[in-house]
Amino acid sequence: MIFDDLRSYLNALEEQGQLLRITEQVKAEPDIGAAANAAGRIGDGAPALWFDNIEGFTDARVAMNTVGSWPNHAISIGLPPNTPVKKQIDEFIRRWDNFPVAPVYRDNPPWAENTVDGEAINLFEILPLFRLNDGDGGFYLDKACTVSRDPTDPENFDKQNVGIYRLEVKGKRKLGLQPIPMHDIAIHLHKAEERGEDLPVSIVLGNDPIITLMGATPLKYDQSEYDMAGALREAPYPIVKAPLTGFDVPWGSEVVLEGVIECGVREIEGPFGEFTGHYSGGRRMAVVRIDKVSYRSNPIFESLYLGMPWTEVDYLIGPATCVPLYQQLKAEFPEVQAVNAMYTHGLLVIISTKKRFGGFARSVGMRAMTTPHGLGYVKMVIMVDEDVDPFDLKQVMWAMSSKVNPAGDLVQLNNMSVLELDPGSSPAGMTDKLIIDATTPVAPDNRGNYGMPVKDLPETQEWVSKLTRMLDEAKEGKQ
Repeated sequence: MIFDDLRSYLNALEEQGQLLRITEQVKAEPDIGAAANAAGRIGDGAPALWFDNIEGFTDARVAMNTVGSWPNHAISIGLPPNTPVKKQIDEFIRRWDNFPVAPVYRDNPPWAENTVDGEAINLFEILPLFRLNDGDGGFYLDKACTVSRDPTDPENFDKQNVGIYRLEVKGKRKLGLQPIPMHDIAIHLHKAEERGEDLPVSIVLGNDPIITLMGATPLKYDQSEYDMAGALREAPYPIVKAPLTGFDVPWGSEVVLEGVIECGVREIEGPFGEFTGHYSGGRRMAVVRIDKVSYRSNPIFESLYLGMPWTEVDYLIGPATCVPLYQQLKAEFPEVQAVNAMYTHGLLVIISTKKRFGGFARSVGMRAMTTPHGLGYVKMVIMVDEDVDPFDLKQVMWAMSSKVNPAGDLVQLNNMSVLELDPGSSPAGMTDKLIIDATTPVAPDNRGNYGMPVKDLPETQEWVSKLTRMLDEAKEGKQ
């Protein structure tokens, strides 16, 4: 199923029993954040949450945890809700190979129903704002997609970026934005400020799940998120020109904010409970001035709870991190078999690979650290053999325990870049990185005493299928 907007996706979730409507009156704080936090603690099948009876708000609709489980993630990309995680990632990889699928322009976007300009803008009236964690420094838009263009090449569609960056509401028409240096928007802002110019942006809230997934996916600088969204949904993605900036924005968004990142202006932003499971502290960050707001009648506000994993953000960015890393490594090292970057946005990555020669696995691990995503995130890499499933942590722990000799299998790289949000970095943004080589040595690396490995019996897979079928039949018989 293809979703052109958030509303059709929510309807699909409800039809599949994956949307829970909270009918009792709740407080914006702490109830909405606490409920979304709880959704991450009740198992991998948690539903999306819908709130429309919020104390202090006369007309508010809030959706939380929309991609916050494996069934919801499967539904978001058009798969049955019971699709296993590995199959979801395999399907993601298969569709990735369809890139690019050019978008389609549509007229009459639903978000054009209402507009507010200039000094008349008051985000506190348009949006039902609330804090997610009790230590947050303010109200955040943390699931919006921000669209920006390369100011030195503004007509290049492929260099137009769609990314998710946290946005603190600091005034009626003012936001704080965190441009992490490794992200495309930071490159755009740097180029604009070198020219002494503001950077125009369009910020879209309440989006269909595919463009949200794309906003969280580390593509190359000149790869279009809209072209990749088309590949992932296997149909052209619908876009439209925003009225003030002229940027290409999703056709089906709930709210569109247009304005500029002000040249050279920095203000304290934060703290904020981040995906690392820690508060990020306050830092001087860029400032956005909003000049035009367009929104649907009765808009739906969508937010994202972040905290100690797992929360919705981990389901959202887990597969979206695994797949680009896999594709980028596979293009240069065909021996790579699978990449598991599900842990804390890929601060830890597990990679399985065949080996051409001694030391080969470490070279793959080092390359992972220099991919577009790896520069800012990949802090630790565990390399395992091709017969070890990196998504099966029991197998990974076996490889770690039986194949790693700390005397020669730990590669520490000093003073490497990492995003400032990593609480282990010191100073912020700098860290040592580590490769753990848990592969079997091959010539000319002749260390260790590895005899004939014990492999599954030839009939094992047949029995896996048989036992699984028998267990399913037994469960059906008890119902």
